[in-house]
Amino acid sequence: MSFIKAAADERDLYALKGFHFEKLKGERGKAGERSLRLNKQWRLIVKIEQDAQGKLILILDIEKHYNE
Repeated sequence: MSFIKAAADERDLYALKGFHFEKLKGERGKAGERSLRLNKQWRLIVKIEQDAQGKLILILDIEKHYNE
C-alpha cells in the first residue's frame, strides 16, 4: 500500500511492473476499473477519480483472480 500511496499518478503504477497495473476489459473497463496484482492469486480492483485536490485511487474490491 505504501507504493500506491507514494505514486504521484497512474504512470508511477504502470512503471512498477510487478503490480501489472492494467485497465480491465469489457463493462468494467468502460466503467474505468483497473487492477493491481497483490500476488499470484489476488487482485486489487481500483478506480481513479478526481476531486478538488487532484487524482485519487478508490479501492473497489479485492478479488481472487481466475479462481487459482
